[in-house]
Amino acid sequence: MGSKTISVSDEAYARLKARKKPGESFSDTINRLTSRKRLSELAGVLDENDIRVIEKAVTAIRSQSKDRIRELIAEMSE
Repeated sequence: MGSKTISVSDEAYARLKARKKPGESFSDTINRLTSRKRLSELAGVLDENDIRVIEKAVTAIRSQSKDRIRELIAEMSE
């Protein structure tokens, strides 16, 4: 496996270092932070309270969207 040398700002380095886990190389950290997660890998990330908060927010947004669509349809019908 090859390697590349890159330059990052002091701030970027500090932020990356803060996200680095013990025993993890910077390459490992970058790969972990930039990889796409499968949905199955996210199982258990949210607790029940988080789920309820998200569900309420989604329900509210959907309701607002439906109301706005009805308003627009009514305006177009006038």
